[in-house]
Amino acid sequence: MSAAVTAYLESNADRLLAELCELLRIPSISAQPEHQPDMLRAAKFLHDQFAAMGFQVETVQTAGHPIVYAEWLQAPGAPTVLVYGHYDVQPPDPLDLWTTPPFEPTIRDGKLFARGATDDKGQVFTHVKSAEAWLKTEGRLPVNLKFVIEGEEEVGSNNLDHFLESRKAALACDVAVVSDTSQYAPGIPAITYGLRGIVACEVALRGPKKDLHSGVFGGSVTNPVNALCRLVSALHDADGRVQIPGFYDDVAPLSDAERAGFAKLPFDEAAYRAELGVSAVHGEAGFTTLERRWARPTCDVNGITGGYQGAGPKTIVPSRASAKITCRLVPQQDPARILDALEHFLNENCLPGVELEFFRFHGCPAFVFDPTSPYLTAASEAIQEAFGAAPVLIREGGSIPVVTTFREVLGVDTLLLGWGQNTDNLHSPDEHFTVADFHRGTLASAALWERLAALPKTVG
Repeated sequence: MSAAVTAYLESNADRLLAELCELLRIPSISAQPEHQPDMLRAAKFLHDQFAAMGFQVETVQTAGHPIVYAEWLQAPGAPTVLVYGHYDVQPPDPLDLWTTPPFEPTIRDGKLFARGATDDKGQVFTHVKSAEAWLKTEGRLPVNLKFVIEGEEEVGSNNLDHFLESRKAALACDVAVVSDTSQYAPGIPAITYGLRGIVACEVALRGPKKDLHSGVFGGSVTNPVNALCRLVSALHDADGRVQIPGFYDDVAPLSDAERAGFAKLPFDEAAYRAELGVSAVHGEAGFTTLERRWARPTCDVNGITGGYQGAGPKTIVPSRASAKITCRLVPQQDPARILDALEHFLNENCLPGVELEFFRFHGCPAFVFDPTSPYLTAASEAIQEAFGAAPVLIREGGSIPVVTTFREVLGVDTLLLGWGQNTDNLHSPDEHFTVADFHRGTLASAALWERLAALPKTVG
């Protein structure tokens, strides 16, 4: 890579970190209306960053929080890359569990502590600063770059899809880049080539019109809590397999090469159990822990409620009970079909005497990037140059809906390049980003633009 770019990042390392701290000081909490002025401040901060570099930049007002869109399109014949990130953050509560205030960035033991440090301000900022390094030293970028940085990722990205649809032509690109994932472990960088999809729903059972005395009426009517527990119990067999008819019909099996790749990764199951505070792992029979986490579908009850939950006994037959359920999906599973099958299964197995209501929430399909793609090869080379180690290829069990949206709306795949660690306390007190990972991520980003420039352009 350009020696001048590398030298610029090294000589300006302290300033780049200080500018990230400026962004981290802004409490851009999208879920809380009182922080609307802070959302505008964060968007303006990014707008000004791009403007100072010579990007064409626009702060796009939406029905919610603004989207910052910036582009530099002065590399004729070179590929176009779309970078996505978000400037909104999770609420910092509980505040008493933070060692230092969440919006007063503090460096301890080589780590930068602040809400948003790794999710996602710190990670997306690496791409902003890598672009700066190229423009300040070479006067150009090796590729055409477009940035979409939104302010609603933590509350569902309600206005992002409309933005992408309405600007589909303007956002045309060869590949997208998102840094909102993690490395595999310290010293082991990773490229995430697969994500599970998701469907979410709630089932509610209504029995008698009011809570009943269990001595007077118990045994003569269906207890909604008992009925719900029976439904939940029926979701899995003794081997951990989901019992919804057709659930596994479309599941794309892991290849032998993928299973072998997972098996080669350093994974200490005892340490994993200790980290989670459990005495044993458990899941679908016939698969390893990593395979279950990353590449097998699941059905989980996320919350359950019903009846009296105060101190001491209260002898009632509750009038209602409910459970929130999510299914994590793998490639080729259709979210709508899975929800249909789940609703049918619950109705078929529901006891008489209660009324079942089924509420559908969000969903998205799984994502897998071709591990032989030249884009992935380019990213691997850039990461090895910056981190001094070749990245491993991993899947992750979570879902990033925007990745599916990019494929469906823009027709492009996404490189998922995480610079942080799973232990960075994302969404938790004392969130942090290792300072060395911030700088290595910025260098990897700068190298990526040069590597991608060597690939053929596919969009007009």
